[in-house]
Amino acid sequence: MAETTKAQPQDRTDVAHPQPTRGGVQFAPRVDIYETEKELTLYADVPGVRPEDVELRYEKGELVLHGRVRPRNPGKKFLLQEYEVGDFYRAFSIHESIDASRIGAECKNGLLTVHLPKVEAVRPRQIPVKGE
Repeated sequence: MAETTKAQPQDRTDVAHPQPTRGGVQFAPRVDIYETEKELTLYADVPGVRPEDVELRYEKGELVLHGRVRPRNPGKKFLLQEYEVGDFYRAFSIHESIDASRIGAECKNGLLTVHLPKVEAVRPRQIPVKGE
């Protein structure tokens, strides 16, 4: 298994501001990645993103996440509006030990969960030792 590392927390004010890497308002979602013997599981916070507005691609060892937040109640007069409309974008380099044909994902209540199963050959396995 991979060594566990804890990412240095970003200043919350930095995350709340759009990232200038693409056109329009864009945010980098906060993620957690968990590893078991069978898979990596990625959890990404994407508030306001509907499952049909998530684009998830795996290509040449890179997992690309793009989610779009569409305007809610367009044309309405808001008394207070803090929630911005924009895109979530992150890209991850994924080791070749992931079985790309079995990657799966679900998005529910603003949480995107991506399952990245490992190929059988890299999974740890117990080897029985026989005696005389």
